[in-house]
Amino acid sequence: MKLQAGLLAVVLAGSLAACGGSGGAGDADAAAKARGPITIWYSNNAEEVAWGKQMVASWNAAHADQKVTAQEIPTGKSSEEVIGAAITAGNAPCLIFNTSPASVSQFQKQGGLVPLDSFSDGKSYIEDRSGDIAKQYKSADGKYYQLPWKSNPVMIFYNKKAFAKAGIDTAKPPLTTYDEFLATSRKLVAAKAAKVAIYPAPSNEFYQSWFDFYPLYAAETGGKQLVADGKSTFASDEGKKVATFWRTMYADKLASPEKYTGDAFVDGTAAMAVVGPWAIATYKGKVDWGVVPVPTSSGKPAGEIHTFSDAKNVAMYSSCQNRGTAWDVLKFATSQEQDGMFLQASGQMPLRKDVASVYSDYFTKNPDYKVFADQAARTVEVPNVPNSITIWQTFRDAYSKSVIFGQQDPGAALDGAAQKVDQLVKQS
Repeated sequence: MKLQAGLLAVVLAGSLAACGGSGGAGDADAAAKARGPITIWYSNNAEEVAWGKQMVASWNAAHADQKVTAQEIPTGKSSEEVIGAAITAGNAPCLIFNTSPASVSQFQKQGGLVPLDSFSDGKSYIEDRSGDIAKQYKSADGKYYQLPWKSNPVMIFYNKKAFAKAGIDTAKPPLTTYDEFLATSRKLVAAKAAKVAIYPAPSNEFYQSWFDFYPLYAAETGGKQLVADGKSTFASDEGKKVATFWRTMYADKLASPEKYTGDAFVDGTAAMAVVGPWAIATYKGKVDWGVVPVPTSSGKPAGEIHTFSDAKNVAMYSSCQNRGTAWDVLKFATSQEQDGMFLQASGQMPLRKDVASVYSDYFTKNPDYKVFADQAARTVEVPNVPNSITIWQTFRDAYSKSVIFGQQDPGAALDGAAQKVDQLVKQS
């Protein structure tokens, strides 16, 4: 695993002053009650940094003997690689507010995570805060190694000016069914309202399917994950309908297989985008946009549509000794008050029950976000299974070859990928 020089220095320095490796059960019990200074990492986007700084300052003002030291996650090829390296070195911070659900099984396999169930109120706190959605974040052993924190429910943004140029209704655009979506896309391109109708990233990183195939698959199936009950689900009739839809988009040049540098939606190259509420601030003053749920083959009502959550969670790392403080900080940072401040700062949806009603004042003042609060109640996470990232890469390889580049029949490609995924799921 290659690391940037800055990260390598962090890892090497931390290995000399790490707060302790994994010990026996007695050590773990003592750590669960131990209190004192801790370190945390949060994401490096400006809104989350601002929220994190005020959260830490608020905690520290009331807990002089349990000071939190916070920093942005160190730079590297990816946050997953950075975190994995820190686990290996034994110097991960106590809490990371940027833990990808897709990586939890790998971090758990490395022995890098603390089961939050080990705290007397761990399981109840998570489930009381998040409700039924919490169950998607359990690991194979039935424990929680991550606290569901915040989501960005993926929907379809559309450019109202582009739609108007093509003579398409901008208040209620016909995008509900696959047939409507295709017809609307053809109108947009024929009218030269945009070069392509929509521009999902055609690159092959494992996570790119979360922003083309997976949201539509979640909608088409009423909320199925890619893997369920130890088997792949995506080679079903529903999965093949989704793949065929996207293949038609590429074959008819309504989407592009060429890599794009920049934001195709902001640039006007694409008339639509598949993104979550984090993008609203990015589009402000640049695009006159509207938003609708992702399409389904039959045109399900909006209130029945599921989508990908695009969540980031919080995990506690096993190198942490003062776990009593870390657990208290985790609860403080995800309290109703702090979740409200996070929503205010970032526009991202806290993964808690009844977001729309709990923060009704916010949504009254910021009506653009209300549809996402409603959608947040119906989100689908990546499956929490062993070999998660390898599974997603296996799927993406087959999807890219068949759907994006047309080198294989999509149905046959999904069948082949399903066989490989089923084997990967069985491996520990």
